[in-house]
Amino acid sequence: MALLVGLLLAFAPAAEATTSPPPSPSSSASPSQFQNTVSGFLRNNGQPLSGVKITAKGNGFEGSATSSANGAWSISVPSQGSYQLTLDESTLPSGVKLAEGQENPRTVTFNQTSNVSTIFAFGAGITVHQQSFIGNLLNRLVAGLSFGLLLALSAVGLSLIFGTTGLTNFAHGEMVTLGAIVVFSLSSIGAPFWLAIIGGLLSGAAFGYVQDAFLWKPLRRRGTALVPMMIVSIGLALAARYVMLFFFGGATQQLPGAQTTDIDLGPVSVSPNNLVSLLISAVVIALIGFLLLRTRIGKATRAVADNPALAAASGIDVDRVVRVVWVTGGLLAALGGILWAYYRPGVTFNMGQQILLMIFAGVTLGGLGTVFGALVGSVVVGIFVELTTVFGLTSDLKYVGALVVMILVLLFRPQGILGRRERVG
Repeated sequence: MALLVGLLLAFAPAAEATTSPPPSPSSSASPSQFQNTVSGFLRNNGQPLSGVKITAKGNGFEGSATSSANGAWSISVPSQGSYQLTLDESTLPSGVKLAEGQENPRTVTFNQTSNVSTIFAFGAGITVHQQSFIGNLLNRLVAGLSFGLLLALSAVGLSLIFGTTGLTNFAHGEMVTLGAIVVFSLSSIGAPFWLAIIGGLLSGAAFGYVQDAFLWKPLRRRGTALVPMMIVSIGLALAARYVMLFFFGGATQQLPGAQTTDIDLGPVSVSPNNLVSLLISAVVIALIGFLLLRTRIGKATRAVADNPALAAASGIDVDRVVRVVWVTGGLLAALGGILWAYYRPGVTFNMGQQILLMIFAGVTLGGLGTVFGALVGSVVVGIFVELTTVFGLTSDLKYVGALVVMILVLLFRPQGILGRRERVG
């Protein structure tokens, strides 16, 4: 870690010397000047609309953009917040008009991401209706289930690590980020998408292996207490996060196929990415449950989590089990990061940090150290987060509600939903 910090300090002056200072916000800012963007696509009956002017105004800033040949447009803004978008209907091609009921101008708000997108509907005879309360409730339930299951992928790995080692690993969020960044990096150099996915999963597993082999195992052998190890994990998280920032940059990037059109399943409208994410998460979690309950390594893992000393006396190689847990936890975290990048959508250097509190909330709510408790707690957190917007809570505060629920559960049931009651003192 000292060598890593030294290298960063050595390169920092050169990077600073070759980078011009950030310009002050102005209405004539270029599209690449700021890291936060408002974007979208303009299409009419499947055909892109080019040359259409869109203006964004808010927070003391005003900027505009013109849609490109493929209908894409993007406006870079200096800060996150709410902006009023106005589509100049005089620039639309002849015979094309906004669908009846389309809101223009409209207000868009950033929500835990540096990119916010919006869709304008076009076409004669098309009417945009306000969604009913029941329809909105069903949509939020499906979105919450999808979010909860992808949250559970990372939470299960964190719970396994805590159960077998007792370590609260604050660097778990960086394993989430690493998977998404590797997938984007491999895709950007022309690698097939399936190969990029495999590379992202293997990177998470490798990161987990390296952490345990070169950091946590030596600390365990020295008898380091859990609190110092937790502080080390915080330092590791900060170091890994800013190394990613150094090489990846601070902009939000999109994975292949991130922009999709919602499909209607009866009263529910869901994006294909969320639907695929829900199915993948459910299958993987079911597989993890089967491995824990039916295989020898799964039973050994549960034995180590229950009592490491007794497991070692029974002939179980505790170090080998812990190593498998770290590799599995890293792989699950990387998979969760890839799905999270499609759910947001977008890849950023700190996306793992943004979801880490939700992971801890799911693990704590379900019961520390219990794998199935992490699953239940994550699903509850995911559904609650999405349902709060139905009942009037702004999207910027919906993640706070999950933490409030966690605090209330800890006040009245400290062991969590599926945790076991233990004597303290």
